[in-house]
Amino acid sequence: MTQTHTSPTANGGAAVRVRFAPSPTGYLHVGGLRTALYNYLFARHHGGAFVLRIEDTDRTRFVEGAQENLIDTLRWAGLDFDEGPGIGGPHGPYIQSERLEIYRTHVERLLAEGRAYRCFCTAEELETQRREQAEAKRPPMYDRRCRMLRPEDVEARLAAGAAHTVRMKVPLAGEVVFQDIIRGEIRVSCAVVDDQVLLKSDGFPTYHLANVVDDHAMAISHVIRGEEWLPSTAKHVLLYEALGWDPPQFAHLPLLLNPDRTKLSKRQGDVAVEDYRAKGYLAPALVNFVALLGWNTSDDTEIFSLETLASLFTLDRVGKAGAVFDPAKLDWFNGQYLRAMAPADLAALCAPHLAAAGADISDTARVEAIVAALATHLVRPADIADEAVFFFAERVAPESDEVRAALAADTAATVLDLFAEACTGVNPWERGAIKAAIQGVQKASGIKGKELFLPLRAALTGRAHGPELPVIAELLGREVCIRRARDARS
Repeated sequence: MTQTHTSPTANGGAAVRVRFAPSPTGYLHVGGLRTALYNYLFARHHGGAFVLRIEDTDRTRFVEGAQENLIDTLRWAGLDFDEGPGIGGPHGPYIQSERLEIYRTHVERLLAEGRAYRCFCTAEELETQRREQAEAKRPPMYDRRCRMLRPEDVEARLAAGAAHTVRMKVPLAGEVVFQDIIRGEIRVSCAVVDDQVLLKSDGFPTYHLANVVDDHAMAISHVIRGEEWLPSTAKHVLLYEALGWDPPQFAHLPLLLNPDRTKLSKRQGDVAVEDYRAKGYLAPALVNFVALLGWNTSDDTEIFSLETLASLFTLDRVGKAGAVFDPAKLDWFNGQYLRAMAPADLAALCAPHLAAAGADISDTARVEAIVAALATHLVRPADIADEAVFFFAERVAPESDEVRAALAADTAATVLDLFAEACTGVNPWERGAIKAAIQGVQKASGIKGKELFLPLRAALTGRAHGPELPVIAELLGREVCIRRARDARS
């Protein structure tokens, strides 16, 4: 017997309906964000619907408040769903624990038609089977002993109140064939497909049953999900066939990898969207970065708005190979988006971090000017606290051997004395006039290049690098510049 399903291509002319179906287990993984994003972009590209469904049937992993957090995080990212918890829709309810009777109805039908069976094996018996299979180096699969029970034995056990699950009857021969939009034709021998549990002993469905029933009931046209679900798809195709339904089209996204090409995991760094949000990464930057983890355009463009991504997104440009999650590249994206912000908006983001570091932020115009001067040095708004410290400190100290060496150079005293004297005559105190004064120091002393600029920078900031000196001096003010030059000279 051969079970075959071949998915049509593209959207087959049917209305596009996709879903993101997370489990409320604590936080949204960046891989989950990418799955949600690709579903959202595909729906928007085709003028279809993006559905949010909460898959909470595994009560052992349920975390209170996680559902609300998931919804809040999706909205923060700009991924507004068309149907789902809180907003409803024609195919609700959209929380699986509220759909239990629907699943039980379909299980009873599968039992009645001989496409499923009751399994009375205990957890201990199943563990023994797995251990024996491992010792014999056989794949861990249920040995189907309850599949062979006579109807009268089943009835007797039910009458005695025996706990049981319900399993799917997988064909004993043949293969499952289905099309994946990203990976092409997939063939799986039925011999390696387990008799999957459909209904657990607590009356809750497994992921596999609920997933198939809900995708059909909600008219989902395309299932776009992570590669880790590819081994389960053969079971789903068989279940669709057992229920007499046409499957949706499948597209399995490549894995996200650490820079060392291991699977992205919390052991090697942050993986929760909430972590990046808390650290000050901007939603458009994170979304832009995540969009390019597995999908590419026809050119080297990297900065995209959500609307532009939706206009360009197609599944045929999603690759099969794992995509590396490079934190340094995310930092680059965030810096690009920070610098593209209006100065007042960027200053508003940075001001709380300055205040937390003890800076006086009462002069909003000065704060805005300082933030603008340091924008190219920022990856996250919190970076401003360190980058701007010399603007608010009473005094500065050399931060490195390079800075100390610059101040100890034979020509440094001459430069600092001439600069302090020149500052008294600068009028008005603005960067153009300050630049002219520094040029005057160069002309009067004959000292130029690094020997001129590094002692000045070291005296004013305690650092070897930063914004242009006239900008720094203008924001520090005349008195501070004179004092710091003389302090560094003594």
